[in-house]
Amino acid sequence: MFIAMLILVVASGAVLCAQSAINGRLGSTVGVLESAWLTFTLGALITFVIAFFTEGPHALTVFSVPRWQMTGAFFGVIYMLVIVFAMPRVGTAAATVAVISGQLLMSLLIDNFGWLGNTVIELGTRRYVAIALLGVALALIYRSNVASERNAGRRRSAASRELSAIE
Repeated sequence: MFIAMLILVVASGAVLCAQSAINGRLGSTVGVLESAWLTFTLGALITFVIAFFTEGPHALTVFSVPRWQMTGAFFGVIYMLVIVFAMPRVGTAAATVAVISGQLLMSLLIDNFGWLGNTVIELGTRRYVAIALLGVALALIYRSNVASERNAGRRRSAASRELSAIE
């Protein structure tokens, strides 16, 4: 069961990356706020239909849970707006690794301090190595993006010189 759940989570991460890339393109075309609005509107509609037909009763409702638990919805809005804005500007790989880096760092803090009612799992050598490797990945992808932009600029300059020479 554990392996199946990990596979499901990895697949969800892949879908999240694809969604971010698609929403980034949509945001470039129709606007960041419009793209986020569409995502949340369709998401709310689909979630409502699924919950209506499958969700059983619970002891608490969204109106009676502790207010701090509602902040997750606000964080989702912040994430969506930032990713739709950033994705076309920094690229899919850099944005995804940056998001994963933020997720990893926050998850390590939550585990280490037991925040939000979670079990305490202290930082150890392996977790510090994971942070370092993610930092290296982000730096390498950033440098790759910079080199790619530089090469694209050179190709544009060469093409424009050739066009000028023809004229």
